[in-house]
Amino acid sequence: MIEREEQLIRKSYYHTFMDGIQNVHPIKVLGDMFNGQQNEIEDLSAIRYAQGEVYFENKDYETAIFKWQNVTDESFIPWAQKNIADAHGELDLLDVAEDYYKGIETNSDTLKIEVLMQLFLLYRNQEKLDSALHSIKEAVVLNPDYPGVTEKAREYYENERYIGHAVDLAIDEATRAESLQWFAVLQGYVEQGFTNKMEPSALTDALKVLYDVNLPRFEDLAVAIWESYRHGDLYFRWLEEINQLLLEKDLSNTHSWQSLSTQFRETYMSLLSGKHLIKDISSIIPNLLINWVRGSSAADALIASSAVLAWNEKFPSGMESSVVNQAETMLKQHGENDYDSDDVYNLFESIIEWAKDKGMDLGLRFEWVVQQIRESSDFNLMIVGTEAEEQSLISNILLGGEVVDASNLATVIYNDTEKEEILDIRDEGVKQITNVDDFKEHGTDEQTLIRYSMSAPILRENRIALIDTPVLTEQRKSRKGVFPYLHLADSLLFVLNADSPLTSNELEMAVKIKEHAPDLPIHFLLSRTDIDTTVESNEKLTSSIRTYFPTARVLIFPIMDVHDNQLNRIAAFVQSITGGYNKEKERKHKILHYCRELIRLLLEKRIEIENTLHDTIQWNEEVVTKVSGAINQLRDMEEESGQGTKGAYRRIKETLMNNLLNRIPDLLKSCADVIKEDTDFNKIHDKLNDEMNRRVNAYIEEKALPSYRHAIEGWINDREIAFKESQLYLNQMSESFYELYDEKITLHCDFQVLDDWRRDMNRMTRGVMFIEKKAIIMHSTVQVIMKRAGKLFEVLPKNKGLLQSKYKKFIENKDYSVIAEQMTAAFMQQFELFEKSIERDINMFFSSAVEELHATIEEKENKMKEMHTTLSEMREKPEIFRDPLTIYGLKVRQFEWMNSSDERVPELQ
Repeated sequence: MIEREEQLIRKSYYHTFMDGIQNVHPIKVLGDMFNGQQNEIEDLSAIRYAQGEVYFENKDYETAIFKWQNVTDESFIPWAQKNIADAHGELDLLDVAEDYYKGIETNSDTLKIEVLMQLFLLYRNQEKLDSALHSIKEAVVLNPDYPGVTEKAREYYENERYIGHAVDLAIDEATRAESLQWFAVLQGYVEQGFTNKMEPSALTDALKVLYDVNLPRFEDLAVAIWESYRHGDLYFRWLEEINQLLLEKDLSNTHSWQSLSTQFRETYMSLLSGKHLIKDISSIIPNLLINWVRGSSAADALIASSAVLAWNEKFPSGMESSVVNQAETMLKQHGENDYDSDDVYNLFESIIEWAKDKGMDLGLRFEWVVQQIRESSDFNLMIVGTEAEEQSLISNILLGGEVVDASNLATVIYNDTEKEEILDIRDEGVKQITNVDDFKEHGTDEQTLIRYSMSAPILRENRIALIDTPVLTEQRKSRKGVFPYLHLADSLLFVLNADSPLTSNELEMAVKIKEHAPDLPIHFLLSRTDIDTTVESNEKLTSSIRTYFPTARVLIFPIMDVHDNQLNRIAAFVQSITGGYNKEKERKHKILHYCRELIRLLLEKRIEIENTLHDTIQWNEEVVTKVSGAINQLRDMEEESGQGTKGAYRRIKETLMNNLLNRIPDLLKSCADVIKEDTDFNKIHDKLNDEMNRRVNAYIEEKALPSYRHAIEGWINDREIAFKESQLYLNQMSESFYELYDEKITLHCDFQVLDDWRRDMNRMTRGVMFIEKKAIIMHSTVQVIMKRAGKLFEVLPKNKGLLQSKYKKFIENKDYSVIAEQMTAAFMQQFELFEKSIERDINMFFSSAVEELHATIEEKENKMKEMHTTLSEMREKPEIFRDPLTIYGLKVRQFEWMNSSDERVPELQ
């Protein structure tokens, strides 16, 4: 910036007129100059401009404005306008100031940016945030190096929470100026989480610049960005960006990438956690591993190089040979010092947890064996043989008593403890055996693994555990009784009868064991009963064995002459087997074997599950069909029962109704005997009605209802018998379901219906009056009869005999059919309602059974729907199941490389 522009900015241009002048106020100096140069117009603008500055400085803003408004020199006019705007701003005339600022036209970038900064301050004070933002952004674009511009912009962005603009500013300035200060600001934004929604490419562009400026700061920023993206949606895109950037750089320089190597390791572990499909990570892992092996720290060198080799074996197209060769070199240089058996066991546990989460349980024995490998510090010596007596004898010698049963079919692990304890380990669980008799009984099951803890001095002195297996008499037993536990053993002692010729079958069994567990040391104990055998015969047997097992130790043991010296020999032989054994290293190998075996079994289990799902769906479809048929049968039974029940009831009801229709008229006619000569004919209709209603109700109570109740009791008893037969049929149906489908379906009928019927009948057939009193003979009818008799009321006493005769005849000859129907209908109404409820009650009787069958169908259909979904996913997306196991296999392979860093390990099949 030139000196004159600096003066114009600071409003100190007037100092140019004060050179050499002291103790005189600038107003006087400028006034004298103005008066002395009025004929030189061009110089007057400069003086007026300077005068305006002095007045502004002394807060005489109106005079300053006046002076600046009269400046005519083109070079001063834009600056004068800017100063006029400043003065209006001081006078709090902000709208006027804004108009002046916006009206300035100039080619000076300095003036432009000053105007923008003044507008920014003006808008900020007016809380016009968008306008202030626009002004400061325009100033930064115009000249980011202008003093204070970027600092003010950053301050404003942060204060007003314009985080995106703040981040963009930090990236732009850090990249443009290669400023460590701005890179530090950017890292602060990253660590606060302000960048985790940004496209990673914007940040990697900044990282490219920082890599060439300062490697430690590059590493810090890269790690901070890595962490910010770790749990977000852009994580994979970031990994692609950062790994591509690092591929373009030379990570093999003198800088030690401690933090970055940690990020590589943690990212690699998370990508191989089993939560991601291989297709989603296959494009990321190779570059990640290449960068890791090139920039790994000393602590990560072994795991990085083994990861490269394991991945390259599974997906060889993603690695260059130079990277693989570098990894192999690193592996040999660093050796196996970077992990312990707990790391491998944690891998085993993670596979187990994944399997359980997928609904696959391989049984407890598998887990128990691996747990024993991890926790036991004893040397596990397995004893096998082809003859039960010789094998049992050697085992009992080592155990110090008659413990092993020659007929034992279970594998038993004996270990020395002060307190005796026997555990039966099965896939279903672990059970404690309380006495030796039970132990012998449990030992007859080939599917059982037994741990027998007991006092055994030889085991204690040699710190060994003895694994006694079923005798090897055939291949089936070899596999079931021995093979599952071979990798639990640290060494195997094969007991042979030296008195018999060594057969090819015996050696073949030993070779099969070696093929199944190639790292398991196998030694031989040759038992002899003939103490007179020649040295030549013994050497011949030993030579035959070493043809197949050149490193095997062989002990000739005369079992007929067991004494302390011989016991010492066998103890020394055991010591020779266990000596120099690296328990920790072999523990890793063994757990890795079971990890492999677990993966293999799970892959087989997956096929088994698919087949099981298919079979189960078919089985459920059969159940649904069968249950649907049962529902139809039940509905038919319900309909048949309903029709029979209603029909029988209707017949009883109709008998009652017909009896009433036939009997009521006779009862009403019989009431003629109520009429006597001394009857008061003025009230005869009331007396007749009372008597008629009484006789009808008496008949119902004394004759009709007892007969009806008796018939109904028989009806209910018949229904109870029929209902019990229905329940028996449903019980048979339930048993049939259980026998056919192992499905327990309980079909209960609701016998409460019978009690409800009895209650209802008791209520309907017992009461004070069964038919409400009805006016059968009307008073008007009496008057008509009297008139027909030709008598008036006042002469009735003289002719009561005639009236009695007439009235009786009327009562006896009257047609009561309509009255009978009305009375019968009124009485039978409740029985009609009961009849209508019978169908509902029959439905209630069967409803629980029907609902149970419908619930069974619904349950089966829901299960089938779930199983169809699962089966479809397994068939359409096999990678959902297969990929995690592939990844676990990679981890196993990586540990195997780490375990065998001094040689190329065989490829995992």
